[in-house]
Amino acid sequence: MQYNLLMYGNNFGGCTSSNNDINDKNQYLNTIVNYVKPDILTVNELDEDPFYSNYLLNGALNINGVNYFQMGEPTNVSNSYTINQIYYNSDKLVLYTQGAISTSYRDISIYRLYYNTPDLKYTNDTVYINCCVTHLKAGQGYEDERANETQKLMNYLSNTNATGNYMFMGDFNLYTSAEPAFQNLVNYPDEDVRFYDPVNKMGSWNNNSYYASVHTQSTHTSGDCASGGGMDDRFDFILVSDEILSGADKAKYVQNSYWAVGQDGNHFNKSLLDSPSNTSVPNDVLHALYNMSDHLPVTMKLAVGNNVGISAFNKNDFSVKLQNPVGNNIHLTIENGRQGHYKIYMVNMLGVNVFKNSVEVNGITSVNIPATSLQPGLYILKIDDRYGNGIVRKIIKR
Repeated sequence: MQYNLLMYGNNFGGCTSSNNDINDKNQYLNTIVNYVKPDILTVNELDEDPFYSNYLLNGALNINGVNYFQMGEPTNVSNSYTINQIYYNSDKLVLYTQGAISTSYRDISIYRLYYNTPDLKYTNDTVYINCCVTHLKAGQGYEDERANETQKLMNYLSNTNATGNYMFMGDFNLYTSAEPAFQNLVNYPDEDVRFYDPVNKMGSWNNNSYYASVHTQSTHTSGDCASGGGMDDRFDFILVSDEILSGADKAKYVQNSYWAVGQDGNHFNKSLLDSPSNTSVPNDVLHALYNMSDHLPVTMKLAVGNNVGISAFNKNDFSVKLQNPVGNNIHLTIENGRQGHYKIYMVNMLGVNVFKNSVEVNGITSVNIPATSLQPGLYILKIDDRYGNGIVRKIIKR
C-alpha cells in the first residue's frame, strides 16, 4: 500500500495541529491498515524529524496486539521538510538494504527487502522485492522538474543493472501519461529497467471522468488543510517492472488487485462522502479515508513463490540463442549436451500465455514461433527441460 499521509506532523499549507492532529491521524490510519492489512506500507509527507516516523510506527501500526511492523531508517539527503518512509511486516519480510537518490526537492528512496521464507535457513533461497518511493514536485508548470527527478531514478537503475522485482510508488503529481516524467519511466531507452502500469490506464487523467476509477485525489471538495476540488486527479501510483508482471523472478502481480482504496468510480469531482453512497469499503473505513488525507492509498497484491509465474533457474545444461527485436517470426536455437524434451512458453506483460509448445532437442535444434498475430511490445519467453530447469528471455516484438 502506498499512501500520501497529508503533512503528518508538519504544519504547512493550511495544516495545523488542530485540523491535522497526529493522534487523530493515527486512529484513522490504524482503521485503514486493519482493513487493508498491507505487508508493505510506503508513505509520503511524513515530517523529516525521525520522531514522527517512530510515532506513526508505535501509535498507528504496532498497537492493539500487533507488534510485527518495522520501518526503514529515516533519510533526507535532499533536505526537505517531509520525507518518505517504509513500514513492513517483519514476520514476512526483512529490510536488506536502503538508499536514497538526492533531487532538488525530495529524496527518491530505494528499499530492498527479501521474503522471509519458512525454510530460508535451510535453503538460502529467497525472493527480493525492491520499492522505489517518491514524491515528485507538485503543480502545473513544474513538468521539467518532475522529468529531472524520474530521469535520475532511471539513470541510476540502468547504471546499476537493477533488474528484477521493482516497484516505483508514490505521489507523482502527474496530469497526463504524456508528461516527460512518466515517459521516462515507461519508455526509457534501457528496456530492462522500464516500468509498467498494472492497470494500463494511460491518458490524460486530470479532470477526465473516463479515468474516475483510478483517481486518487482529492477526497475533499474544500478544506483548510486538505486540497479541494473532489476526485479528479490520478496522482498516486504503484508501477511495476516486467518481472513482476510476468512472475519471472518469483513475485507476480495478482490480476485485478490494483485499487485506490475507497474509489468506487462514482465520485468524479465529488468528495468521498458525497452522494451516491460509497459502499466500496465499510463506513468506518470510508470516514477514516476522508479524515486521514486528501489522497486515497493505492494497493496491489503480489503472489510470491517458486510457482507464481516464470522463474529463472541456474542448473541448466542447455542454451538458447535468439535475435532481438523480432518481426513476424521468432527464431530460436536450442543447444544441449544430450537429447531431451523441452517445453516452450511465452506470455505477454499481463501474464497471458500467447504460445505453448514442446520440442525434442538433440544437439542443436532450430525452432520457429509465428508472431504475426502478436501486438508490438515486450514478451517473456521460457524454455524448460524435463527436470524443471529453465531459461528466460525477454522478447521485443516490433
